[in-house]
Amino acid sequence: MGISSISYLSNNNRNMYRTYRSLSSGKRINTAADNAAGLAIANKLKNRVGGTNVGVSNSQTSQNMLNVADGAIGSVTDSLQRIRELSIQASNGLYSSSDRSAIQAEIDQLKESIGGITAQTKFNEMNVLDGSMGSSHVASNADGSGMNIDMPQFSLEALGIANYDVTSGNFDVADIDKALEKVSSKRSYLGAAYNGLEHNIAYNKYAAYNMTAAQSRIEDTNYAQGSTELKKQQVLNTYSIMMQRKLINNADGQVRRMLG
Repeated sequence: MGISSISYLSNNNRNMYRTYRSLSSGKRINTAADNAAGLAIANKLKNRVGGTNVGVSNSQTSQNMLNVADGAIGSVTDSLQRIRELSIQASNGLYSSSDRSAIQAEIDQLKESIGGITAQTKFNEMNVLDGSMGSSHVASNADGSGMNIDMPQFSLEALGIANYDVTSGNFDVADIDKALEKVSSKRSYLGAAYNGLEHNIAYNKYAAYNMTAAQSRIEDTNYAQGSTELKKQQVLNTYSIMMQRKLINNADGQVRRMLG
C-alpha cells in the first residue's frame, strides 16, 4: 500500500512538472516524448506555413516588378500613339519635304525615348523590357513551384520601327499600328499575370491562416484546460501526501504498541 502510494505520488509529480512546463512555455508539446505523432504533424504544418508565407512574399515582389513594367509600357504606348499622329500628319499632301523632316525630327526623339525606356527600365538591376529577362519564374507556392511570366522585348527592332521614317515616300502607318498592337497585347498579358498573382496571394494567406490554426490546436497550450488539470494534480498531490503521513503514523503506532 505504501509503495503504491509513493509510486502514485511520483507519477503525479511528473505530470505536474509537465503541466507547469506547458503553461509556462505556452506549448502543449515541448519534446517528442509529449506527443511524437503530434510533433511530427505540427512540424510539417510549420514548414508548410513558412513556405506559403514566402510564396506570398515572392508573389508580391513579382507584382512590384509588373507595376514597374506596366508604367514603362504606358510611356512606350504614349510615344507610339504620338508617332502615329505625326505619321498621319505627314501623310497629308500639303506638307513639303522640309515639313516632313521637321515631323521626322520629333519622331526620332520619340523613338529615342522608346529605346531609352526599354534599355533603362529595371527591377532589382534586371532589365524588364529588353527581352533579357525572358521567362520570370514566380515561386508562389510552398514547394517552390508557381507560374512563369514571359517578359516583353520592346526594342525598336523588336517593334519593327527602328528604320521608320516619314521622309521616305513609302512609310506605312500600319507599322506603327502593329507596334501598338504588340505593346497592347503584352500589356494585357502582364495585367492578367498580375491578377493571377493577386488570386494566388489571397489563397496562400487563407491557407497559411488555416494551417497555423491547425498547428496551434495541436501544439499550443489550452490554458483553461491546463489550469484545471494543474489544480486537479495539486489537490491529488496534497491528498497523496496526507495519506502517506497517515500511513507512516499508523505504522509508528503499531510499532509502539508492539514494543510497549
